[in-house]
Amino acid sequence: MAFKSGRHFLQIPGPTNVPDRVLRAIDYPTMDHRGPDFGRMGLEIIEGLKYVFQTQQPVVIYPASGTGAWEAALVNCFSPGDKLLMVETGHFASLWQKMAGRLGLQVELIATDWRRGADPAAVEAKLKEDKAHAIKAVCVVHNETSTGVTSRIALIRKAIDAAGHPALLLVDTISSLASIDYRHDEWGVDVTVAGSQKGLMLPPGLSFNAVSEKARKAAQSARLPKSYWAWTRSSLPTRTATFPTRRRPICSTACARRSRCCAKRACRRCSRAMRATPRRRGARCAPGAWKSSASMPRNTATRSPR
Repeated sequence: MAFKSGRHFLQIPGPTNVPDRVLRAIDYPTMDHRGPDFGRMGLEIIEGLKYVFQTQQPVVIYPASGTGAWEAALVNCFSPGDKLLMVETGHFASLWQKMAGRLGLQVELIATDWRRGADPAAVEAKLKEDKAHAIKAVCVVHNETSTGVTSRIALIRKAIDAAGHPALLLVDTISSLASIDYRHDEWGVDVTVAGSQKGLMLPPGLSFNAVSEKARKAAQSARLPKSYWAWTRSSLPTRTATFPTRRRPICSTACARRSRCCAKRACRRCSRAMRATPRRRGARCAPGAWKSSASMPRNTATRSPR
């Protein structure tokens, strides 16, 4: 086997490199998940995540990949045969759509060429055609990992409101949360899906649902089968922030330490990145923005020709 000098530096869309201080936190001894120390840490985790999502609503933590959070969002909100409006902005948007079909949901797909984000006008037109309000939700990927294309979620919410439609808004932020600007409450999102391994710079294995009051109300009548993914009282920390055993994440100590860091710094980091990145109407192509933005930090000392 050939000798490899130096330290491996991961350069893929995700998982991302985990900071040393988080790697060291994984070394922390196992804690009693019903003890007072974990309870205090649990409160910090939840409050920190709320700040990252920019929400005052509950955030559910799952020991799962982002795929698990996709499924949790769907099975908690809908019943067999419900109709969803989904926008295909790339590979992962396509995978979410296929999952919905396997769960017994009907999907009306707005296809694109994968070069631009979701078109608010197209979403509004589809909802206006739906006089019977058969469409239960609009599902959009905020930033598509496979293409770097970003959708304007605030404009999608305005399109739903302009159509006078009661559909829920579900948003995948797996590659965008803590990387670019995102505001769950302000943008009127009902369920935000996220994962630990990209913008949060944690090891893979945690995923999240931030859940609005409207989504929690819809969950009361949703009939898709669920057990592990259910938004029940056992899915959330108790008053003392103790978690059931299944809720205890593999990297709980790292999550706590990173959540504290994100709660203080993520939004400032997002705003700096957004200001440094050229934006164009409809979408933002990340590779193109990185290439043209002189103020964005880089991993290399000098820029090589592209």
